Amino acid sequence: MTMQTLPDKLEWIQTELQRLKDAGLYNRIRTLGSPQGAWLVVDGKRALNFCSNNYLGLANHPLVVQAVQKAVEQYGVGPGAVRSIAGTMELHLELERRLAAFKGVEAAITFQSGFTANTATIPALVGKDDAILSDELNHASIIDGSRLSGAKIIRYAHCDPADLERLLIENRALYPRILVITDGVFSMDGDVAPLDKIYEVTQKYNAILMVDDAHGEGVLGKGGRGIVDHFGLHGKVDVEIGTLSKAFGVVGGIVAGSPIVVEWLRQRGRPFLFSSAMTVPDVAACLAAVDLLEESTELVDRLWDNARYFKAEMKTLGFNTGVSTTPITPVMLGEAPLAQQFSRELYEAGVFAMALGFPTVPQGKARIRVMISAAHTRADLDQGLAIFAQVGRKLGVIQ
Repeated sequence: MTMQTLPDKLEWIQTELQRLKDAGLYNRIRTLGSPQGAWLVVDGKRALNFCSNNYLGLANHPLVVQAVQKAVEQYGVGPGAVRSIAGTMELHLELERRLAAFKGVEAAITFQSGFTANTATIPALVGKDDAILSDELNHASIIDGSRLSGAKIIRYAHCDPADLERLLIENRALYPRILVITDGVFSMDGDVAPLDKIYEVTQKYNAILMVDDAHGEGVLGKGGRGIVDHFGLHGKVDVEIGTLSKAFGVVGGIVAGSPIVVEWLRQRGRPFLFSSAMTVPDVAACLAAVDLLEESTELVDRLWDNARYFKAEMKTLGFNTGVSTTPITPVMLGEAPLAQQFSRELYEAGVFAMALGFPTVPQGKARIRVMISAAHTRADLDQGLAIFAQVGRKLGVIQ
């Protein structure tokens, strides 16, 4: 059935799709024909990869691939069930032990993704009689998990502990439980939450503190141990959420913290109870990634060297890279049509870097988000910088 012959009850979708296209907000999804790395084959064209979350280059690391092959030969591919019935394998428990030790916590539990880790944890910790104080720029998975909980959702000003404290003063006596949630690294702007200050405020008002460290895992802290390690807050943050799909190069989610929180999620984390477990290849790959991170800080160090170099050179060229203090480098362009045109011009010149517009970022703050990796060589970065300069001048973004 073609779009032209859709029944009337679905015609509104065609109208909305056209509105997205007219506003420059329609997602044109490109297809990869190669493994993740510094360079990709994108829609059949070789391009420099400035787009993926493969921070440490582990998505196609030979030792990770070998670990997967060995595990598949021993355990097969799929878990065959949810964790609570017949889907918990020895590998799952080993990964949870290893992740807990890596992060310096007592216990950890894995989920299918970072998104499901949030949608499992938030409704398990608070309900309709409680409140959530959430940073106004938190990730969509936090927003969705908060809505699922039924709790009152109150947003505080971005990375503003003073505003958080004001709202806690106003609301603490009204709710039996208050959960404060912040991203660790904000994925669109690359800034870092002041977790030490947020911790102090939550302690003062006896609120539960949860941090989503999706973009801090493998990036911040000693050897990539995350934002809690970065601020020296071990044993103080109640719940750490993480993902295994970015720096770890695989897919999966983690909740780390006290044994009682982990045990509660085994009983009440709905994705744990009602969706099949992480697959054998994913778990084996994550274990190999932990091995590599524990053995050396080389990849994390290289990531930060690359990020500092690229960001400094972009600023010298005259680009606005926002407030980022991490390897995430937003190139601020303003309006979505310009950002999409900039992305197309980059692709034609050999750089893959997607435009981000509303609703991913606020109206009028469209950008190209450059994701730097340890897999990039200095030559890769210089080539990318030259192409950014070329396109920026062509479109009047820089002089």
